[in-house]
Amino acid sequence: MIDKTPAKCSSMPDTQPTCRLDVTMAPVRQEPLTFELVPRLLITLMTMSTLSHTVAAQSDPDISSVAPDLVLPGLSLGSAGPGKRVKEVLPGYEKTDLYHVTWLPTDWKASGRYPVIVELAGNGPYRNGFGDISTGRPEGSKLGYGISGGREFIWICLPFVDDSGKKITTRWWGQRPGYDPRPTIRYIKQAVPELCRRYGGDPHRVVLAGFSRGAIACNYIGLYDDEIARLWTAMIPYSHYDGVFEKWGYPLADRRSALKRLTRLGPRPQFICHEQSASASRSLQATREYLSDTGARGQFTFQTTGFRNHNDAWTLRPSPARKALRQWLRRILNPPTDRNETRNTKH
Repeated sequence: MIDKTPAKCSSMPDTQPTCRLDVTMAPVRQEPLTFELVPRLLITLMTMSTLSHTVAAQSDPDISSVAPDLVLPGLSLGSAGPGKRVKEVLPGYEKTDLYHVTWLPTDWKASGRYPVIVELAGNGPYRNGFGDISTGRPEGSKLGYGISGGREFIWICLPFVDDSGKKITTRWWGQRPGYDPRPTIRYIKQAVPELCRRYGGDPHRVVLAGFSRGAIACNYIGLYDDEIARLWTAMIPYSHYDGVFEKWGYPLADRRSALKRLTRLGPRPQFICHEQSASASRSLQATREYLSDTGARGQFTFQTTGFRNHNDAWTLRPSPARKALRQWLRRILNPPTDRNETRNTKH
């Protein structure tokens, strides 16, 4: 028999609450299996099955167990330059509270041509029982820096915009209950081409990355219409995926609507990654099964982060997942045919 004490839970705004169930095993008296025992046996099996999901979610290590080899640079004043992370305002938005954050790589030169990582943040303010935090603002994003190591890539962190088109929203996009994505989409459609022209970003090598809310937005926002979909070469959604969970509370979160957006992806590759999740309905396996059920013929790569945390800071420390992500990105942006052509040109 199993003696259960009340579960201890910590609430996570972006994910299912995690619970720890304290269980002690009591001596079991040998009894013949009768119809009277069957209900008790089923209850025991169901309890252990539920417990296994919680234990699995806590089996991966915390990111604090691995020392970071990258430290996110602080924000600098003034204009953008090599090795500087600065807040910028797009032309036409000077009288608003909107801004984005731009990083030019340490090896940046005005005459160069660079791939670009465009990043979208998670919901905020958010904190969970593991100490994971998200502010929901552009300066809180970390994926692009961890992926690039601060070199070779221009990294741009864009805001989600409220209905007025004048303020950053830290919860989804637009404002409740309508959550209108169009002000955010307008900002992105202006920002990406303009910043590529200004800093030498290669429009044929632009990668959209996002954490949590931003991961869902890779498809929800990034594939909203044909015009914005054409901006992207590849995508890196980390932790959640558009259409897998249908009850987030914003319009068109259902799978039918998500599939319509997904058709705009075409053959462009996605690196879909996720922490170990206590929620089977929002896990990496759930995303894999969802995409399989849709019949979508995309180039999907699936990867667990190897950590328990809902936190984009996992990319700031060495891990097999980060190595795999970096290798995938180099293959996507520098395919063998391009390298062969370059080699033949040089010789």
